[in-house]
Amino acid sequence: MAGIYIHIPFCKQKCHYCNFYTVISQKYRHDFIHVLLKELEQRKDYLGGQPINTIYLGGGTPSLLSVNEIVLLVDKIKSLFPVNEKAEITLEANPDDLTREKIESVKKNTPVNRLSIGVQSFHNEDLDYLNRVHDGAQAIKVIENSLHAGFNNITIDLIYGIPTLTEEKWLKNLALFFAFGIPHLSSYALTVEKKTVLHSLIAKNRMSAVDEEQTVRHFELLLKETNKHGFNHYEISNFAREGFYSKHNSIYWLGGHYLGVGPSAHSFNGSSRQWNVANMKQYMAFEQTGTAILEKEVLTKDQQFNEYVMTSLRTSWGCDTEHIENVFGSNYTRHFKEHITTFVNESRVLKNGSVYTLTNAGKLFADGIAAALFRS
Repeated sequence: MAGIYIHIPFCKQKCHYCNFYTVISQKYRHDFIHVLLKELEQRKDYLGGQPINTIYLGGGTPSLLSVNEIVLLVDKIKSLFPVNEKAEITLEANPDDLTREKIESVKKNTPVNRLSIGVQSFHNEDLDYLNRVHDGAQAIKVIENSLHAGFNNITIDLIYGIPTLTEEKWLKNLALFFAFGIPHLSSYALTVEKKTVLHSLIAKNRMSAVDEEQTVRHFELLLKETNKHGFNHYEISNFAREGFYSKHNSIYWLGGHYLGVGPSAHSFNGSSRQWNVANMKQYMAFEQTGTAILEKEVLTKDQQFNEYVMTSLRTSWGCDTEHIENVFGSNYTRHFKEHITTFVNESRVLKNGSVYTLTNAGKLFADGIAAALFRS
């Protein structure tokens, strides 16, 4: 189980809350694809010949790519890696980039078979708060056009906990999502990260701060509504109908291997993690030097255990002590059982045989529960 992630860092403007590596300047836009192709060639042995089940074009704003550029990248991957014929190929997209003609061309002329549309909200005041380029009407039109073009594997992103988002408006966002019949939803709490524009604006009292109690209420409504409409809550922030789980993101959560190319992209092969430089000028120097600038970390046994706990506990598959015993040994199993008991007694974790999963109450504290189980 392996995947390839391609980071396209270009954006029309920076969203206030975003802490991903992106660039507004289009200075390197023309030559960037060629550097990506060279990096793919250099890294072709990283996954050791494993079949590629997913290709994910993320960012940034991958929907800024032309149809020809998308085809060029995917064809290059297929020439270098053993790509499964039924591989999931996802394009992240912003509503303002996807005209009806662009959507139809992507469907007809590229191997992309899954769209991930960054809606965030259907309400303009929320989009203004987030500094998104599109408006609610554009988001609706893009979804309609994508469905009409024949895309049936679509996911959208919705953010909750936005200060301008009332409970009534949040329910309307969810109702619109369900009305479209889209099979997958990624929904995240608005997080104010340091060094973001939003963090600075809130600190200067120029924007309203996030209300944690409001965020909790939104999350509880999200759980209630998705359950009512038959969606499986298979990861803390992800909900899907059966058969439409994100195969690419599941690789991350289930400990699979993946190669990331492009500035700031991360890779993982089971025993080590590496990440490219988050600097466009330095990354583009690869054109001349032929050596990608990256850092590498060989994971200790404790770190591998912590990684398993952190990712698996976020999913409906949960943490399995049989897996811990087989992979890490009895000391780790004992450590896990000793530290998980408190959360089971508090009804934040459910034990079913050897498998431990978060309850709805526990999902509100997922990161803290995982951290309490770590070894150091």
